[in-house]
Amino acid sequence: MIDLTPFSNTIDNLKDSGNYRVFNDIVRERGEFPKSIWYGPYNIKNIVNWCSNDYLGMGQSKIVIDAMHTALDQTGSGSGGTRNISGTSHYHVALEHELASLHKRPGGLLFTSAYVANEWTLIALSKIIPDIVFLSDSNNHASIIAGIKHSGADKMIWQHNDMSDLEEKLKENRSSGRTPCIVFESVYSMDGDHSPISRVCDLAEQYGAMTYIDEVHAVGLYGETGAGYCEAVGEGRVDIINGTLGKAFGVQGGYIVGDKVVIDAIRSVASGFIFTTSMSPVICAGALASIKYLKDHNELRLQHQERAKKLKSMLGDLGIEVLDCASTHIVPVMVRDPKKCKQMSDMLLDDYNIYIQPINYPTVARGTERLRIAPTPLHTDAMMHELVEALRKTFKRTTEKR
Repeated sequence: MIDLTPFSNTIDNLKDSGNYRVFNDIVRERGEFPKSIWYGPYNIKNIVNWCSNDYLGMGQSKIVIDAMHTALDQTGSGSGGTRNISGTSHYHVALEHELASLHKRPGGLLFTSAYVANEWTLIALSKIIPDIVFLSDSNNHASIIAGIKHSGADKMIWQHNDMSDLEEKLKENRSSGRTPCIVFESVYSMDGDHSPISRVCDLAEQYGAMTYIDEVHAVGLYGETGAGYCEAVGEGRVDIINGTLGKAFGVQGGYIVGDKVVIDAIRSVASGFIFTTSMSPVICAGALASIKYLKDHNELRLQHQERAKKLKSMLGDLGIEVLDCASTHIVPVMVRDPKKCKQMSDMLLDDYNIYIQPINYPTVARGTERLRIAPTPLHTDAMMHELVEALRKTFKRTTEKR
């Protein structure tokens, strides 16, 4: 018989520290985004969602939904197997070709999520290159951390976006003869800053290192065709790019792109790719339609950036702290206390019909708790005014209660 005590203690400790996660029960209504319906503990009501990663609202796009309906009517619901055993449909092949084309790379490979893509690509690299050493940015996502850990390979952590520290690590590794692989992100999802991609690539060339970048919070959002931050800054030297279909493209799934032989080798040894049911062709069809549409509609990206810039300005006018380094579309409103952060989130939802998920440890470091706001082109000026006024009031109320 299982002893439930350690499980209960774990939950109690999380609640006592203010870091217990509550999943809000919402329904997104087609055509109404960013409005949603919240199924609360005592009532059901309409809310405005300010924390969705559907950054451009493509999950509501008629073009995407129609493509998915067509595929559903043609193929049925699921893929029917792993990629190796009957689960590779023409939709999978077409989507991989489209992703490779988007990033101007010879090869692409689909995974069930970008987390899985990161984790199992890094594990696969350690099998393909036994002497690899990963040089990982200190702010990298949990999926990268997990992939490096589970790979069993050596690692070196360099200070976030610090090129001097990265170069020191590369120099330190040079005498070992190990193959260095620099792993970093283009846009960091919690702080909203971006990496100096070209400077990283310069160091990689100088020290003979591979480069692996996570563009999850940039694909669809930056660059003339939505290929991400690498495209935006004109940088084509990154060896492997990781991306997602579940944020700007509004669907689900993850992928990598790179040289064809690199992709083929990873495809052949990554267990997390091989031994799992492939994505539904219906999802692939929606992603394919979304990517093609966003390639030709840069105005959506410009509107998105304008919304983020305007919201930051409005918050600044009220003296509400937004993290200084937040140079991208992500708007981190700093609270710096886990219990207050959760309290503010609850007040916003209960009293002002505004949904912003609190971001606490371990997602961010203790003392940097925040409300992470994600404006979209579909958030109106009126919604913004309601948001900043509600934030002003909740900051005041929580300060008075302390």
